[in-house]
Amino acid sequence: MVKKIETVFVLQGGGALGAYECGVYKAMSRHKIKLDIITATSIGSVNAAIMTGSKNDEPAKALEDFWLSLADTVTSSHLPDKARAVASVTHASIWGNKAFTPRWLSPNVSDSNNSPYIYDNTRLRNKINEYVDFERIRRPASPRIIITCTDIQNGKPTIFDSKYDNITVDHILASAGYPYYGIQWTKVSGRYLWDGTLLSNTPLIDAINASPDSDKNVYLVDLFPHVQEELPKNMEEVWHRARDIMFFDKIEHTLRVSNMLKRYLELLGDMHKITTNYLDSGKADDNMKQKILEMEKTYHKLTVERGGIIRDIVRVERKEDAPYLFEDSDFSLATIKKLIRNGENDANKAIDLHLKN
Repeated sequence: MVKKIETVFVLQGGGALGAYECGVYKAMSRHKIKLDIITATSIGSVNAAIMTGSKNDEPAKALEDFWLSLADTVTSSHLPDKARAVASVTHASIWGNKAFTPRWLSPNVSDSNNSPYIYDNTRLRNKINEYVDFERIRRPASPRIIITCTDIQNGKPTIFDSKYDNITVDHILASAGYPYYGIQWTKVSGRYLWDGTLLSNTPLIDAINASPDSDKNVYLVDLFPHVQEELPKNMEEVWHRARDIMFFDKIEHTLRVSNMLKRYLELLGDMHKITTNYLDSGKADDNMKQKILEMEKTYHKLTVERGGIIRDIVRVERKEDAPYLFEDSDFSLATIKKLIRNGENDANKAIDLHLKN
């Protein structure tokens, strides 16, 4: 039996590094890669909403426009990368940026210290609504998007799927409420939700669970490098490396399980041929026929209702010239443009190499 094959795009969280995902999507659009499912968390969810619900018919351009509109134009583009990041983060932490406003700048706040968050996300809400028509996300022709969040009270994942859920800006904001940076939570359907990266920053398994009967070709963006040969020299570099390890993709187990499943399915297929041939031969008595028919039901559940495997995976991995802690909070215009450019170049190379092989 030939299985349906779905193309999946997996988007991570990473703050300003989401601009790199924008560049990757530009390259995928140029290669005319048609997506069936996008799974995302945190800033990846914001990107996914624009990819599927862009108000115009050029989502790649809309996504780039969105990122350029978020960029900080106060920080000098002439500063070296690390100095520019420090300057951009310092300015944003005090005065906010085009996505978040510090509570102390709000005229309605009397005590900023007695609050479970530091940064209000109203600006990001307005910015998303400026670029996304959520009715478009619900169109049958749009890729299915799966958004992951973390339930604050029970610590479990909360998944929203455009196939079943009416995705709104609240779902996107809930997925992007990262508490360690003081960003506020969002209440959705009676649940208080934080950023999905607290549980997993690479929601590949959610794509598999969404349609377990279909095989998958996967495109995955890894914003955080797996390998760093040089040991950290100071605490800033220690924190940076620890963060990379916490947030880079950890899908090796999922891939191993998929490969094992593939071998099991091949074995089951061979055994199925033997039993059906035996049944067709007329040699089986009534008791054996009944057992074989029961086995047929189980075989159908395992191979048809589930049984989807990962056929192929294309990884686009962001590289670092030098590690610095504030790269995910650096929204300076020069950095955003560089991230988009690097994402596009890296994706073009990865896709071209994949096509050659």
